[in-house]
Amino acid sequence: MAEILAENLSGKDVIGSDGAKLGQLYNITMDLKTGALNELVVQPQGHVHEIGFEEDEQGNLLVPVNAVQAVKDHIVIRR
Repeated sequence: MAEILAENLSGKDVIGSDGAKLGQLYNITMDLKTGALNELVVQPQGHVHEIGFEEDEQGNLLVPVNAVQAVKDHIVIRR
């Protein structure tokens, strides 16, 4: 698996597998005990709150890491 530095991910566009832009990556959460990545914290664009992902107190989408399909110029998530 190719390595990607976290600093290169911040601000990347996050799109659904259907091509819809969901927002921009704000942060990534992880389990401090295991080091496993948990969720992408995505600043939503428009009315994407109905897509089925949980939200934090600020209204950011919490996308499980296992929903990520690809990371290139943007992050593609399974919807």
